[in-house]
Amino acid sequence: MNFVKKAQKYLKELHLDGWLLYDFRKTNELAHICLKIPDKTTTTRRFFYWIPKEGEPIKLVHGIEPHILDAHPGQMKMYTSWQSLEEQLADMLRGKRRVAMEYSPNNTIPYVSRVDAGTVDQIRSFGVEVVSSADFLAQFTSTLSPRQIESQIQAGKALDRILQDVWAWIAQLLTHKKTLREYDVQQKIIEEFTVRHMVTDHPPIVGVNAHSADPHYQPLKSSSSVIQMGDLILIDLWAKEKREDAIFADITRVAVAAHEPSEKQKKIFGVVRKAQLRALELIQECFQKKQRIEGWEVDDAAREVVQAAGFGKYFTHRTGHSIERTLHGSGAHIDNLETHDIRPLIPGSCFSIEPGIYLPGEFGIRLETDVLIHYDGSVQITGGQQEEITSLY
Repeated sequence: MNFVKKAQKYLKELHLDGWLLYDFRKTNELAHICLKIPDKTTTTRRFFYWIPKEGEPIKLVHGIEPHILDAHPGQMKMYTSWQSLEEQLADMLRGKRRVAMEYSPNNTIPYVSRVDAGTVDQIRSFGVEVVSSADFLAQFTSTLSPRQIESQIQAGKALDRILQDVWAWIAQLLTHKKTLREYDVQQKIIEEFTVRHMVTDHPPIVGVNAHSADPHYQPLKSSSSVIQMGDLILIDLWAKEKREDAIFADITRVAVAAHEPSEKQKKIFGVVRKAQLRALELIQECFQKKQRIEGWEVDDAAREVVQAAGFGKYFTHRTGHSIERTLHGSGAHIDNLETHDIRPLIPGSCFSIEPGIYLPGEFGIRLETDVLIHYDGSVQITGGQQEEITSLY
């Protein structure tokens, strides 16, 4: 099914008159993704692509950039002045009642809210109700091809292997009483990415002891802690294969440079692991039963476990995020803390499950694995899972 036909299917199901894709100077990246506009395309003027629930689309483009939407079907209309743009929009939307755009009421889902308030006002001025495209947008921005699914699986395997090698490397250096800093471990992981022809968008997180209680801690060459015997070490690494359509994998693990972790570390790990398992179980249960499951519901399931154990205030971020060609994708996030993500988890998508507990001044435990929802509804966990804190000795 082609893009337009697929969009019209969702528009009819949701009783919408149409979908108005809009962009100005790449402020709505989601429109570019949906329309597969090449990154190097010059887009200095506003354009609109109108997909009615039935019939032929309309391409409304500026006279000096008339070819932006040539790859897509539909009647082309051009404007040059702001007055002619208003006239064309009024004509295009005449008689329409409910129109979807990349907009989120009250900015509930900011990842979707890409159309500026002024443009929403403009469209409303034609007597149209603007509604969010969030419920179906991910079908066009966040679903993976079979080749991409395989790339995500392979990236997860590579990260798991890298981490095992890095744990062994840390143990060896400490055994020989070599000075080793968080920054050194970070650079070692980056070297491993290069060897395996992988790329990332940011250096990995390596945090020791109190630094592991900072979810986005970054070691610097000028200021990072020395790793010593007995330390707890958290490593969060993400990367993908070095090709244009590759998908990220993203995992987090913890270890102690000791024979075994402390009782408190074991306790916190146990709560976090239980929360992760509850989230994974809920996802699997819902897909087995063919029940709709939304991002916020999975976040609640994990968070309830942490809260019941008395550590709710130390779980300070969402449970997971969408994963695509970018690390933090535009699909449904596992979130009812930072946002109330009411979007469904859908076949063909990928996301992380990463609950954490962070005790300021002491240590933090985060466990992260990735989840692929295959098109047949089966659920696959990629990147491996950690059953207990790794002891380096």
